[in-house]
Amino acid sequence: MSKTKRVRISNENLNSYGTRVLTIGMNVEQYNRNPVLLYMHERGLVIGYMKDLKVEGDEVTGEPVFDEATELSRRCKKQWEFGSLKMVSAGLDILELSEDQKHLLPGQTRPTISKSKLIEVSIVDIGANDDAIVLQKDGKRIELGKDGGVELPLLHSNNNQNQKTKQMDQEKLALQLGLPKDADEATINAKLAKLQADGAENETLRQERDTLRAARIETLVNAAIAEKKIGEDKKQQFLDLGKKIGADDLKQTLDAMSPQVKLSGIVNGGGAPAVGHAEYKKLSDVPSDELVKMREQNPAQYKKLYKEEYGIECEI
Repeated sequence: MSKTKRVRISNENLNSYGTRVLTIGMNVEQYNRNPVLLYMHERGLVIGYMKDLKVEGDEVTGEPVFDEATELSRRCKKQWEFGSLKMVSAGLDILELSEDQKHLLPGQTRPTISKSKLIEVSIVDIGANDDAIVLQKDGKRIELGKDGGVELPLLHSNNNQNQKTKQMDQEKLALQLGLPKDADEATINAKLAKLQADGAENETLRQERDTLRAARIETLVNAAIAEKKIGEDKKQQFLDLGKKIGADDLKQTLDAMSPQVKLSGIVNGGGAPAVGHAEYKKLSDVPSDELVKMREQNPAQYKKLYKEEYGIECEI
C-alpha cells in the first residue's frame, strides 16, 4: 500500500541566498487546478500530483502521490517510501519583490518575494526551501539550488546598512535591558512592556505616597494652630517646612513648641518676672515656663533662637 506523508513545500524562512518568500503573497489557485508533481523541476518528467494542498500560517504543505505510469515515477515512489528521497521544492513565478523594512529579516541581502505564483512542485534529491527552490521571473528561470546561479538583485546599500544598524541597535538595547545579546525582537518588546508597566505602577505608588505625606503634614500644622503653638498666618511657612524636612521631623519640631500665652494671662502678683540672662543656643533649649516670657519681653532673642531652630524667620 502506498505510503504518503505531508511535506512542507514552502515557508517564510530566510534562505541561504539572502531572500525569502511570503506565504501570504503566494497564489496557489492555478496550481490547485493542475497540481503537477515533477522530478527535479524538469518539464516533461511528471511523476504524479500533490494531494490536499494546504496554506496554513506561513507554511504551504501537501502530500505527494506517485502515478507509477513511468519507470521514473515507480522508482521515485520506492525511494520515497524507503526514505532516500524525502524532500520537495516549489517552482515559483515571481510577481513582486519588496525591500520594505517590514518584509526584511536580520541578515537578509536580497529583496523579499512578496507576491508569487506556485506553478509546480518537484521531488528533489537535495531540497528544502533554502536550497532547492526554483524561481522564474519575466519568463527567465532563476535557480537558487546548489548548482544554480543567483540572479535576484541585491538590496540597495542603504537598506543593507539600515538592516545592520537595526541589528546593532537591537543588540545594544537587549544588553541595556539585561537580556542576552541575541535576544529577539519579541523578547525585547516583552521586557520593555514589563518595565513600562512597572514604571506606571511605581509612579502611581509615588503619587499616593506624596498625597498621604502632604495630608499628614497639613494635619500636624492644623493641630499646632489649634493648640496655639503657631498662628494661622504661619501655616504656609510650616507646610513648606514639612515638605523640606518630612512629616516626622516636623512633628518633633512642633512637639517641642509650647502654646502661645498672652502676658495678661500670666498671674504673677500683678507683674511679669524678667527673663533670666541664661544663654540658649536654640528655642527648644528654653524651658517652657520661660518661652512665653522671652517672646513677650525679649523678642529679638526669641526670633534669633526661632531661626536657629527652624531655619526660617519668625514674624511676631
